[in-house]
Amino acid sequence: MEDIRVECYSGYRGEETPRRFWLGERCIEVLQVVDRWLAPDHRYFKLVGDDGGTYILRHDPCTSKWEMTFFRQPSPPL
Repeated sequence: MEDIRVECYSGYRGEETPRRFWLGERCIEVLQVVDRWLAPDHRYFKLVGDDGGTYILRHDPCTSKWEMTFFRQPSPPL
């Protein structure tokens, strides 16, 4: 799992949703939140980035730490 930096938007209910994140110096804008779910100790977000990649980010609300737990590159054009 890779440590990342995440910028969030806080909605009207106070739930934070990732809007962009950084892998090193590379900034990836979130185009779509495909899914989100809660686990006992983390919150998960399945995202599509502006690079076409699919990511799953998890957030530990106790430590405020974010991690990337999944990445799939975009499929090449046919």
